[in-house]
Amino acid sequence: MYLHSEGGVNIVDVFVEIGFDRMLNALKAVGEETRLRILALFRTGELTVTELVTILRQSQPRVSRHLRLLCEAGLLERYREGTWIFYRLAESGPEGELARAIMKYIPFSEQVLQHDGERLAEIKEDRKGKASRYFSENAADWDRIRSLYVSEEEVEKILLEVTTDMTIKDFLDVGTGTGRILEVFADRIGRGTGIDLSREMLSVARVNLEKSKLHNCQVRQGDMYDLALATGSMDLILIHQVLHFADDPSAALKETSRLLRQNGRVIVVDFAPHNLEYLRDDQAHRRLGFSDAEVTDWLSQVGLKSDPVIHLKGKELDLSIWVANKID
Repeated sequence: MYLHSEGGVNIVDVFVEIGFDRMLNALKAVGEETRLRILALFRTGELTVTELVTILRQSQPRVSRHLRLLCEAGLLERYREGTWIFYRLAESGPEGELARAIMKYIPFSEQVLQHDGERLAEIKEDRKGKASRYFSENAADWDRIRSLYVSEEEVEKILLEVTTDMTIKDFLDVGTGTGRILEVFADRIGRGTGIDLSREMLSVARVNLEKSKLHNCQVRQGDMYDLALATGSMDLILIHQVLHFADDPSAALKETSRLLRQNGRVIVVDFAPHNLEYLRDDQAHRRLGFSDAEVTDWLSQVGLKSDPVIHLKGKELDLSIWVANKID
């Protein structure tokens, strides 16, 4: 019998590629209840040790030991970002394929896994609530806060320049905030939609759009992971200083790719890697910037071809702009 992972990879081929010893090591690693529970938790993104301790209700040393064994087996990978350490499913190699194949057959209906999932959902809601509270507290000053990093005029000029070759019938601004980007693109597009998680931010955006009489633009509440829009419905999608709030950036980009029409374009504007730890607590940043390769790889994995990355020097933080197209 031939088994296939979700990505269509032949698992028999994975076994051949991985070799007997590595395969045995990987299977031993998940052949224990807690480690299988840990692996199951990573189907929805990245987690820290502290979060796993909360979900599993086990000691930090014990959880760390299980994570070490899963990483040594190649099923998980860890990376340091400032003082935080994140874990996620291995993104490459036969062990990564094996991890995803195992994930497909995990019985998530089992009670222990359902309870783990419920506690994971609570953690994600807590993250989301923290970000939403921050947005609510800063809704009126959001454009001013953005200006502390890189001149918005400079960013807006580049955004218009990299889209001059496009006919933009449908435009989506993910994390629209005050609606400023909709205002910038309004006379270049047929229809514009702004999505934001915060009702307070949307209230500010609606006032701004009404004030500017931009009748071809609208805003609505939505989640970057599930945008509730038709597949292949957008010509241009902008994700402007939003990805660093995401606990699963690659999933957000996958959803973005789903919405793009053929020859459509996505633009990601976000921070280059930095070490300003206070942004985690003061401004609810999940990630302290992204490397060029990290975002480019995510875009490639969801079928988007990237142009050279654009870099902008800021006062405290530098910005990077990734432009990618959906091409056969």
